[in-house]
Amino acid sequence: MSLLIKNGEIVTASERYIADIFCEGETITRIDKHIAAPKGAEVIDAQGKFVFPGFIDPHVHIYLPFMGSSSKDNYVTGSRAALVGGTTTLIEMCCPARKDDALEGFELWMKQAAGKSACDFSFHMGVARFDEKTEKQLREIVKRGISSFKIFLAYKGAFGVDDTELYRTLKLAKELGVIVTAHCENETLITERSRELIAAGKTDPGQHHESRPPAVEAEGVHHLMSFAELTGAATYIVHLSCKEALDQAIAARQRGVRVTIETLIQYLTLDKTDAEKPNFEGAKYVMSPPLRDRRNQEVLWNGLRDGLIQTVATDHAPFDFKGQKSMGKNDFTKIPNGIPSLEERIKLLYTYGVKTGKIDLHTFVNAASTQVAKTFDLFPRKGTIQPGADADLVVFDPNYRGKISVKTQSMNLDYSAFEGWKVEGRPSEVTVRGQVAVRNGKFVGEHGHGKFLQRKPSHF
Repeated sequence: MSLLIKNGEIVTASERYIADIFCEGETITRIDKHIAAPKGAEVIDAQGKFVFPGFIDPHVHIYLPFMGSSSKDNYVTGSRAALVGGTTTLIEMCCPARKDDALEGFELWMKQAAGKSACDFSFHMGVARFDEKTEKQLREIVKRGISSFKIFLAYKGAFGVDDTELYRTLKLAKELGVIVTAHCENETLITERSRELIAAGKTDPGQHHESRPPAVEAEGVHHLMSFAELTGAATYIVHLSCKEALDQAIAARQRGVRVTIETLIQYLTLDKTDAEKPNFEGAKYVMSPPLRDRRNQEVLWNGLRDGLIQTVATDHAPFDFKGQKSMGKNDFTKIPNGIPSLEERIKLLYTYGVKTGKIDLHTFVNAASTQVAKTFDLFPRKGTIQPGADADLVVFDPNYRGKISVKTQSMNLDYSAFEGWKVEGRPSEVTVRGQVAVRNGKFVGEHGHGKFLQRKPSHF
């Protein structure tokens, strides 16, 4: 099996040039000008288009029991949506509850993906408690190819860890060379503020923000940074949403704390007024941390441009509007959290980032692919275009014009948070390890083609 992509403008995190890309089997074997197509090779003409390395979403939930419900996507619908959107690798949060067995949880999540996913995948291993048994299991899970943990400083009693568990998890991660990804919000402040708001009859979706304002997230970041500083562990702040939290992370980085920062496409494009829409429409926009005041968007875009923020993810959490979000009709604390965006991340980042001049093409590729691969032990197999790398490629048509709509999306949901939004450019052809998965914007891939990516820890 061979594939030749001709005449495209190759764009990586550091280079930009026109050349052909020849792929044999699952890897890129040659990059040059005017490569003649061997007999039997599939040829894609990328004249007038960009060719990017396959994009990687470092923060998704495909299978997710949460707040008494379960996510609507599975690895059939989720991986299809990812590929149509140009994402060729997913890193899912494996999130067993505190009461669950960690190793059984890992195996359960693996079963959801293996043999079903059309794109490659890996996991961050959730640590919902830390005891002697869990420590042994985490060591075994790392041996099986996981090089990142996930902890919640919120959701105590369900997913969250206490401070002793936080310290011991970071110490183990430092020993093993594992990076710790963390949801940073102060659980006590959220609980107390939510209780006060509900008691005062303030129950609408817009109150979700008031239960966890920027100071709550900033305190969570500060808390994590203190523990990371004392343990020496490498950390990764997921879904950072506001200036206050960013300031805490940067201050810690300047002290020598090892911290990588992720923001989400939702925080770059939406704001808190969306969650305040009347007639319960705001429930579509409830996520944690919440959408913030619009002033934060400029801070986050500038952070990306200047390298203060390293990655852009989605925290894709697919709960539908009528059947699931409606559970919080009279109590915002019961609205399942999440703004599904897996399919739209790349189009939105290009349209509202690159095309508006907020970031350049290299930052676009770096934040959505290369830096993810480097942070999570996938580079240079993923995240770049060079001989020997996996043939995960996105032929991107910058001349495409369209609108986002629930009617045409691949995600298994009854709404789109970006309904009617205009986009400029889209992935037209997408390959996963040399196999064409998207042609002319339509999924043509093979479910089960996706592989579990074993990763070796490197954050010592």
